Amino acid sequence: MNILSLDTCFDACSAAAGRGLRTLTPAISFAFEPMQKGHAEQLLPMVQRVMSEANLEFAALDRIAVTYGPGTFTGTRISVSAARALALATGAEIVAISSLRLMAMNPLIPAAPTRHIAIATDARRGEVYLEVFDRHSLQSVIGPQCAAIGDAARMLGPSPIVIAGSGAEALAETARQSGTEATAILPGLLPDAFDMLFAAAELPTSATVHPLYLRPPDAKPPAPSPFVGAGA
Repeated sequence: MNILSLDTCFDACSAAAGRGLRTLTPAISFAFEPMQKGHAEQLLPMVQRVMSEANLEFAALDRIAVTYGPGTFTGTRISVSAARALALATGAEIVAISSLRLMAMNPLIPAAPTRHIAIATDARRGEVYLEVFDRHSLQSVIGPQCAAIGDAARMLGPSPIVIAGSGAEALAETARQSGTEATAILPGLLPDAFDMLFAAAELPTSATVHPLYLRPPDAKPPAPSPFVGAGA
């Protein structure tokens, strides 16, 4: 199976390409670059590079795996738009994964006895993007949402839990104040397209993908001018 995976949801841009992933001699290429802006300019050249290094033609793609959010508004739109366009051009099927689930799939997350793992990223304004997973199956226990840190801490419940991501320490500290044994790890954790490359061969596909924003944009259109339409 031939798969291309993409992510631009947070402060990194990544892509991975795999040719013959279900064969004994797969070819794989991947790229990951931290960045706070410039995803739109970097993604397509990065895709071209990993496709070329994997000796994979776009027409040969079977699947395109992509994170659909949550994340920054611009970043989420970039990866989703790219996946839609490439799927339309190539006829490949789409595999859509939440950015938080992709972070939970990262091999840097250590094995631990806790039943659940939470991914919490800083959403600013005293909020976090949160998703909680079963530690072994990675099935979502609490779906992706944007919540105030105090509300998110209450969602975790009383059982011991490990929390990863840029919002982990703030969430763990608040949860500990309520008696939950919460441990924060990997504050610099970011989604990486390579981590969904092999999983995408087994996950269900969809005809298209839509961004998951979780809250309205911070930027708002300007108020109408009181002079528009006024008489001379």
